[in-house]
Amino acid sequence: MTTSKERFWEIDLLRGVAVIMMVTYHALYDLDYFGICHVQVHSGFWSVFARVTAIIFLILVGVSLHLSHTRKMRTGASPKFSKYLWRGLFIFSCGLVVTLITWIFMGRGFVVFGVLHLIGIAIILAYPFLRFRFLNLFFGGIAIFLGILLRDQTFDFPWLLWLGFIPRGFYSVDYFPVFPWFGAILVGIFFGRIFYPNFSRVFSVQNLPDGSFGKLLCFLGKNSLRIYLIHQPILIAVIYLLRFSEIPMGQILQI
Repeated sequence: MTTSKERFWEIDLLRGVAVIMMVTYHALYDLDYFGICHVQVHSGFWSVFARVTAIIFLILVGVSLHLSHTRKMRTGASPKFSKYLWRGLFIFSCGLVVTLITWIFMGRGFVVFGVLHLIGIAIILAYPFLRFRFLNLFFGGIAIFLGILLRDQTFDFPWLLWLGFIPRGFYSVDYFPVFPWFGAILVGIFFGRIFYPNFSRVFSVQNLPDGSFGKLLCFLGKNSLRIYLIHQPILIAVIYLLRFSEIPMGQILQI
């Protein structure tokens, strides 16, 4: 039996795996961006790796939205839109902090509408979809399809950049428009409805043993937002320390 306050450790664990994948990719991206060593992060394996990481994160956002919704319903209270509005605005505000920091330290390519902006907007937009099941696959498919259509198009106006209408000459190191990425969140809501109806599992799973690596992954998953906000400054600080150290960079990379 699952209580209304219980966390589903497998969700935290999967999110923890995605956190490690994210930090790994961003470390390689930073090494390439700052010219420490060449890593083909924009194509091939690492490009697919980054997309898989993002898909895992966003599907879990959808699953978590469903769990939050059904947990509230189990207490007998109707989930209010204001809860999702304020939560979404908070996450979006975190995205604006990322925008400011990257604008100051990076200039061209700074984050205009990255993954935190998307999640913040998506939490608000997802509210009316939380009552759907299979319809979320339909709407999610439409969002993904529209994103595919818009991917290779450019436009003369910037105001719909957040939806996926890419302005001419636009470049950003982190860009997650509503189309297609909101589709992944809707698919996550569908998975939540299928595998966790009424805030309970439809499958059996054992508890994680104490002291296991899985516990560490769950810890990372529970703190994914904090890690997202601090990991890039830490990575960049380490890179700057390495760059200005007396040890040759090639020697460091061989250690």
